[in-house]
Amino acid sequence: MSTSEPVEPSAATDQQKDLQDAGKRRESFSSQNSQTAKEFIESQMRLEADAREILPYSFDSCTQALGPLRQILFACLTCNPPSDKPDALHTSAGVCYSCSIACHGEHTLVELFNKRNFVCDCGTTRVSSGLPCTLRNDPKTGAKGVRSQEPAPENKYNHNFQNRFCGCGEDYNAFEEKGTMFQCLGLGTVETGGCGEDWWHPECLIGLPRNWYKKAKVKTEDVEAAKQNNEADDNDDEDTPLPPGFPAEDDFETFLCYKCVESNPWLKRYAGTPGFLPAVYKEGGLSKGSEEQHTGAEPSNPSSDPLTDTKKRKADDDDTTEAKETTEPAAKRTKSEIDGEQIPTESKPEPTQPAPPKPKHDSLPNPPPSGTFSLFLKENFREHFCRCPECYPNLAKYPQLREEEETYEPPLSEDGEANGGGSTGTGSLYDRGEAALSNIDRVRAIEGAMVYNHLRDKVKEFLKPFAESGTAVSAEDIKAYFEKLRGDEKPIKDAAAGQASASSGNGGNEKDEGGDGRKEQSGY
Repeated sequence: MSTSEPVEPSAATDQQKDLQDAGKRRESFSSQNSQTAKEFIESQMRLEADAREILPYSFDSCTQALGPLRQILFACLTCNPPSDKPDALHTSAGVCYSCSIACHGEHTLVELFNKRNFVCDCGTTRVSSGLPCTLRNDPKTGAKGVRSQEPAPENKYNHNFQNRFCGCGEDYNAFEEKGTMFQCLGLGTVETGGCGEDWWHPECLIGLPRNWYKKAKVKTEDVEAAKQNNEADDNDDEDTPLPPGFPAEDDFETFLCYKCVESNPWLKRYAGTPGFLPAVYKEGGLSKGSEEQHTGAEPSNPSSDPLTDTKKRKADDDDTTEAKETTEPAAKRTKSEIDGEQIPTESKPEPTQPAPPKPKHDSLPNPPPSGTFSLFLKENFREHFCRCPECYPNLAKYPQLREEEETYEPPLSEDGEANGGGSTGTGSLYDRGEAALSNIDRVRAIEGAMVYNHLRDKVKEFLKPFAESGTAVSAEDIKAYFEKLRGDEKPIKDAAAGQASASSGNGGNEKDEGGDGRKEQSGY
């Protein structure tokens, strides 16, 4: 399955929004007049959990060493600004999930979602800014950070890497975009006439303007019908229903845009057959008849349906057998003489070979539907492709049509660890989350961080002698240290001296066993 859910290419922006929300919570907390170390640590832990939820995967290793993968990619618009030059695709770059955080975490990113057969470009000559990949070592010197390496020549690019999407080539703005976009399964590349797994607006696939739902020429009943075809949704997409003539989301699993279909015209014969919706035309979408047909049972031609053909062939075979039984003699006789008497000898009839099954393409419409259209695929579409010797070479070029693809996912970040151990220079999830925060007042937050760091350094200084000598740290040692750190060491000693004096006044022989003197629990 190429696209399990219709998604917008805006996760990076949503990520920034979530981190900004986390930053606002932090700002609110740090704006208090005072805070204890415990409160500050708890605040850091909450922000760490927020960051881990937003960025769940470990980002301590670049995927470059793994070779070509189907993986989540990001385009860095800071390092590679969009360009209108004809050779813009030659200067485009895509970076993997880990590099998007560790190397480009403070840059403007656009999430491209999954792209197949791609090797991370971070640290290569394709990164126009010359920024190094901090997650890899230089193969020659072993030094941390790699820059200006040769990119993978097999990588393919489309205008998504320039923050442009769909056949309309519109710049993507996550704050203004409404509605749902769909990713094409993608056959071939831009160079071969395909779309390169582009993301499409539904209206652009069927020839409507982007603001079709605002136009007075669109009939109100069509808009209402389109709304009824959409699932109930509580988000902001309610005011942008799927346009009339576009299939309902539940009716298809993925789709092939008209560019990919036109560059592979052999696919056109499958439109409207089992596993495929009727043709969705570039100008007009689904026809009225097709629209009614695809919401019901799968289209079937009794004379061409494979199941019907199977039954017909079986019936024909039975009729043929019966005819043979009536025309052929019950037994063929040979003569042999035994005691001068001729005895008829039966011979077994020769077995008949069953007729080979007809290839699936024989049941497909011929000629195929005419015109330019996109092909929408149901969940089981792969089962219905013809794999005969004549058709298989068409499928051989596209593994995604033969079997479901695997998409690489980085390992999950370990609980309790900032980054599953992390790497030098990458920082923790919290650190990177903080780096991505923007447009908030951070003065108090920085002051709180300085207090926390000061406390951390003091505790390290206290524990260092114990670590060097191998001596265990007792609860009394820790309690005494924090008494000193709080500045209440002298009052406690004075109180202890007064208690000792009182005890000596009583002879110094009484033990505080069950008396009124209260003791602190061991431990701090």
